[in-house]
Amino acid sequence: MDEIRVLTPNGMLGYGFPVKWFERALSMNPHVIAVDSGSTDSGPHKLATGVMTCSRAAYTKDISLLLDAVNEKKIPLFITSAGGAGTNDQVDIFLDIIRAISEERGYHFRIAAIYSEINKEIIKKKLRNNEIAPCGPASPLTEEEIDLATTIVAQMGVEPLLKVLNESEVDVVVAGRAYDPVSIAAIPINNGFDPGLAWHMGKIMECGALCAEPAGKVMFGIIRKDHFILEPGSLEERCTAWSVAAHTLYEKSHPYMLPGPGGTLDLSNAKFEQVDDRRVKVSGSKFIPSDKYTVKLEGAKRVGFRSIFIAGVRDPILIEHIDDVITQVTEDVKDYFKDISADQYKMIYHIYGKNGVMAEYEPMKDFKPLELCIILEVAASTQELATAICSRARTELLHCPYEGRIGTAGNIALPFTPLEIPLGEVCAFNVYHLMEIDNPANLFPVKYLEV
Repeated sequence: MDEIRVLTPNGMLGYGFPVKWFERALSMNPHVIAVDSGSTDSGPHKLATGVMTCSRAAYTKDISLLLDAVNEKKIPLFITSAGGAGTNDQVDIFLDIIRAISEERGYHFRIAAIYSEINKEIIKKKLRNNEIAPCGPASPLTEEEIDLATTIVAQMGVEPLLKVLNESEVDVVVAGRAYDPVSIAAIPINNGFDPGLAWHMGKIMECGALCAEPAGKVMFGIIRKDHFILEPGSLEERCTAWSVAAHTLYEKSHPYMLPGPGGTLDLSNAKFEQVDDRRVKVSGSKFIPSDKYTVKLEGAKRVGFRSIFIAGVRDPILIEHIDDVITQVTEDVKDYFKDISADQYKMIYHIYGKNGVMAEYEPMKDFKPLELCIILEVAASTQELATAICSRARTELLHCPYEGRIGTAGNIALPFTPLEIPLGEVCAFNVYHLMEIDNPANLFPVKYLEV
């Protein structure tokens, strides 16, 4: 084939996309519709508890539009990191959604389901063989932490999808946790296109039209022998050499080198050229295979429960002394609960208007805000303890004296009742490590089915 055309409806399945521009991109005759559905950006809760990033209704809406296109155009649909975390249960939920839509509309599809949960005994054996290392700043992995994780998935590379493509003709692939560009890179790599170009195109397109100006949803990519071309589906958006190059730096710790399953994408010689007002040509991307094939393990554990309160502050005198007041409130609460071990709870203040986003890294130290929003989160071993500590801190903050105070009726305004809001379980990533493997396809079981 001289070129492969890929359509990505949005950067996250379930977030919705403009049907008008999706249909325009569909008229450009893509060879595949590819979309990712996962991320660790929203924290460990999805992986630890099994909840999905979006509602079932949101996924059903997006998937129904995609299945209509698959049925009309007779092209495959690749979905990766089903449900957000890519657990086996989330893959099965997506299969159930596809089954329900197909039954309702009279569609007949052959599906490949690829699962990414890893047996803990396999991980422990790899750990004992020194074949697991931290990914980034993570602590060394232990067998205790492996056991504490409710679920552990591995980010698959492109190989499980290549296995499916070479084993059977399928209409839909629903995969568990995967490296984000996998759904886009799979068919180009399977058809012999340069893997550097395929991975780079996938790296940009997996975010939909986020690389466009203005940022959008629908993205169309064409990969050829020595380059690829990007064009947003919307006629109201455009790709520029600047916007595409800028997005190449997105979510990277190094400007040129991007490690992933099986190797590293080297962009030191990447070239970005404006083709016309809306399209950009990219060339020069290279893929450097690793000596050892590694996949990233992701695991999360339940660590307690959380309660919060939300308060507003408008008194300029209190705002001036807020750091001292927070310190005093914290010490009073600790003293009140001194019979409870300090490792049973944690108090974290977020002071929006002062440094709620940047915390200690906030550079504007002398900025004088007009008002503050204070959120205290208390994480504790039980929901009852978290709420009790949160309540005590609220009442202390409400009446805490401070230098120059004039009004004594209360220091803070409380917009919500209940005043203490229980948020349920607190989770933490505890497995974020690279594991060496021998066969990148066999680690991920495949199930074929028809709906």
